[in-house]
Amino acid sequence: MPELPEVEVVRLRLRSVVVNRRIAEIQTARANYAFLTAPARLRSKLQGRRIMEIERQGKYLLFLLDDHSRLLVHLGMTGQLFTSHAVSPRLYNKQSRAGLAHTPAQVFVPDKHTHLSISFSDRGEQLHFRDTRKFGKLLWLAEGRSDPRLERLGVDALSITPEHLGISSKRRRIAIKSLLLDQSVLAGVGNIYADEALYQARLLPQRAAASLRPEETRVLARTVRKVLRRAIRLGGSSIDDYVQPDGSDGQFQNTFTVYGREGEPCHCCRGPIVRVVIGQRSSHFCPSCQK
Repeated sequence: MPELPEVEVVRLRLRSVVVNRRIAEIQTARANYAFLTAPARLRSKLQGRRIMEIERQGKYLLFLLDDHSRLLVHLGMTGQLFTSHAVSPRLYNKQSRAGLAHTPAQVFVPDKHTHLSISFSDRGEQLHFRDTRKFGKLLWLAEGRSDPRLERLGVDALSITPEHLGISSKRRRIAIKSLLLDQSVLAGVGNIYADEALYQARLLPQRAAASLRPEETRVLARTVRKVLRRAIRLGGSSIDDYVQPDGSDGQFQNTFTVYGREGEPCHCCRGPIVRVVIGQRSSHFCPSCQK
């Protein structure tokens, strides 16, 4: 699932592509689970509008329009938001990628998984939203309206402070890993970056949140911000479906210290990385380096 770094990279890259451009045409798929606003209504509300800015709340993108309405986009598990100039095997079904590996790269042609395509009045590159599993979401918000999905979000993970983390973990018996994944506490962190931050903070993911000492809380808050910022600089993590808006891969996956490395040697002590399930989520850690 795209986490905060991937969503922030998409926001930053798209700002220079779509901001101040007027929407000339909208094409949508048939109504499905991705549409929290019906396709016909979405088309009518976006037609002719100018995109003024793109903001982010946790893992949600918000396209601010010139009538003060907003288009909310959530990438879900496999959602992709990219331009018509994007070229990548990840923009095709997994079964098709092997055959594309040895053929010249081709410009993307919208397929049955493309739920939204936006064309602009300047006839420049289009914007596509594609999601093979339909867990991503599209929602139009009228001026002054919000949505429970946004209202229940906690502090943005890039702004987390030791004080907030300490208050949130106080008297909480849940695992610290589960606390980091609680979007009402910390908006934007998912499985990848929780594992990486806990490793760098030298904390076991199954530690009870309430057991953290003040110094450990300070280190963890700092490490969460550090890991997320580095991931943003590297363009996010491309594992399965995530691509940047131009179709290029992120590079943070090449620097993983624990995530997805079960059985491989720890970069520090050379002991094997262990995988366990915490709160129905896979967690990767070094039992020697993390306490």
